[in-house]
Amino acid sequence: MYRTLLQNFNSGARCLATKATPKLRPINKILISNRGEIACRVIKTARKLGVRTVAVYSDPDEGSLHTEMADEAYRVGDAASYLRGDQIMEIAKKSGAQAIHPGYGFLSESVEFAELCQRENIVFMGPPSSAIRDMGIKSTSKAIMAAAGVPIINGYHGEDQSDERLVAEAAIIGYPLMIKAVRGGGGKGMRIAEKAEDFLTALNSARTESLKAFGDSSVLLERYVRSPRHVEVQVFADQYGDAVYLWERDCSVQRRHQKIIEEAPAPGLSEELRRELGEAAVRAAKAVGYVGAGTVEFILDKEDLSFHFMEMNTRLQVEHPISEMITGTDLVEWQIRIAAGEPLPLTQSQITRRGHAFEARIYAENPRGGFLPGAGPLRYLSTPQPNADVRVETGVREGDAVSVHYDPMIAKLVVWGENRTQALNSLIARLGEYHISGLETNINFLIDLASHPEFQLANVHTGFIDQHFDTLFPPIVVEQQQLCQAALVLIMNELQAASSNAQGSQDPFAATPNARLNYALIRSYNLKAHDKVYAVDVKYDNGHMEMRVDAGAWQTVKSSRVQDGERLKIRANINNNITTYNANIDGSNVTLFLQNGKLDLELVQPKFLSAQADQLGSGGSRVVAPMPGVLEKLLVKPGDKVKKGDSLAVLIAMKMEHILKAPKDATIKSVGGAEGDNVAKGAAVVTFVDEEMTN
Repeated sequence: MYRTLLQNFNSGARCLATKATPKLRPINKILISNRGEIACRVIKTARKLGVRTVAVYSDPDEGSLHTEMADEAYRVGDAASYLRGDQIMEIAKKSGAQAIHPGYGFLSESVEFAELCQRENIVFMGPPSSAIRDMGIKSTSKAIMAAAGVPIINGYHGEDQSDERLVAEAAIIGYPLMIKAVRGGGGKGMRIAEKAEDFLTALNSARTESLKAFGDSSVLLERYVRSPRHVEVQVFADQYGDAVYLWERDCSVQRRHQKIIEEAPAPGLSEELRRELGEAAVRAAKAVGYVGAGTVEFILDKEDLSFHFMEMNTRLQVEHPISEMITGTDLVEWQIRIAAGEPLPLTQSQITRRGHAFEARIYAENPRGGFLPGAGPLRYLSTPQPNADVRVETGVREGDAVSVHYDPMIAKLVVWGENRTQALNSLIARLGEYHISGLETNINFLIDLASHPEFQLANVHTGFIDQHFDTLFPPIVVEQQQLCQAALVLIMNELQAASSNAQGSQDPFAATPNARLNYALIRSYNLKAHDKVYAVDVKYDNGHMEMRVDAGAWQTVKSSRVQDGERLKIRANINNNITTYNANIDGSNVTLFLQNGKLDLELVQPKFLSAQADQLGSGGSRVVAPMPGVLEKLLVKPGDKVKKGDSLAVLIAMKMEHILKAPKDATIKSVGGAEGDNVAKGAAVVTFVDEEMTN
């Protein structure tokens, strides 16, 4: 097999040297077979170039931003319809598009779709189908890379997928080892086996997830590097056989094997090592006759800085903007020009590197709950002001919903600075200006991560979050000042409402809101934050305001509303500590947007707390869905007896599999719903028999 691949590689290299000169094919209309942020990103560049765009949308996306931005938009079907290449092709022909931009995900790495475009004489704005095929199968890609002189990591990439063979190969490689889906990506179908006893369980889990995600349960095995860095190189190739690299990115800090923050260039590398990485990536691209934008991913040993080929993503990457920021390029423009038959815009020597850039992925998820994804409406959304050094890449607006059907990424915040320290300071400041309420996000966590001393020192690796878990997730302390700030939000909101209602009123108290405040000597608020309720008392005396928390000492408070459009912004002086902050009120929920992130509070009453306790039931009486999703599989039925840790059900949410387990030994009383049903966050999936009733 290796000799055949080497012959194919040499044959492909000869073809590149002798192939006919491509013909220029002007492109004036592009169909984007994707959604959300990347669709909006492509539309912006196409509009700059005077190229018209065609959007496709699923039923959940009918009113989405990308459908409004495009020149034309066509319905393609239900939530899964972005995967239906035949229907998308019909729309491309109907609309008169000469090319299809696949974005990332969905059809972007589909061999079959690339071949369909070729048959229909529609330009696929990606590499040849042969490159997608070779790089999409990890075992094949590693053999090709070895033939091309690209370093690869030791492992088993064979076709014999029997348990016996894999167990034997794992023993040869040694533990710990990595199990990977051969067609994997995004952390799907990837498991780590720490010791031999863990191997079969991890193997079966990887196979199951891989089969669901990619239609193939085949895996490969690799030596697991304990402290790896994930470093990738942006490459670009044209139809004339030329290829260049646009430097590297560090994507080491991840959760659930998925990237969360990226930076370019990778910190701490010598110029010689950067050149070696770039040249190895170009060899990889040329080895498969690559055309267009691609990313070659390497595992870099944190200790000795040796690097090994991991995989090649045959598409534009989510994190491509940071490469654009340090090179002053527009990679989508490059894609369009190269797809039209033009040569690379720059030679390798003309590609300069300037400054440092970060990208932070803003997700609807619960970091303290295992980074479980979420969904729901963006009731309040205010972003940093974009400029030459700050980009907000998004596909949503205030009022839009993060859908349970798709990836929960809300936006990418991209910043540039003259050096890493400057860029990092900008990232932290801009994250503090990214305000979202209505659903949980990872913004607070990103601020804590970017502010962490070890991250500041660039001591990054793929196990960073696990290593620093305790310091990244310290116990939450709600400060008295924050509770007073929340009470001020409620008061200022009441004053605003009173002022609006006072127009034309003959009531002197209504016409003068402060008179109402003077009339009520003490007002109490019960505010709930992180499952604890605090009592905040507010006292007025001839225009003088004081507050106390949980019957503590009274604090002097002054406040005023700052003009900020329709946003609620308050300047508060609490015991001579002056702060200015934004806030939002949504029903009984209050959100403070502070320098170190947001704080969500709830205005509650005692009777509500009692009702809520009754609704939640006694501790451990049921297992609920930790996020909205689809009930993929029920593993128990009423009357079954289960042990603590037994698997009860499988929930699919945001394209990831989540197994719900029993919190104790118990007997199943009921199951909520049937396989295939949609379940809401917090819905009871399994309830247990009340042990007290049976005794």
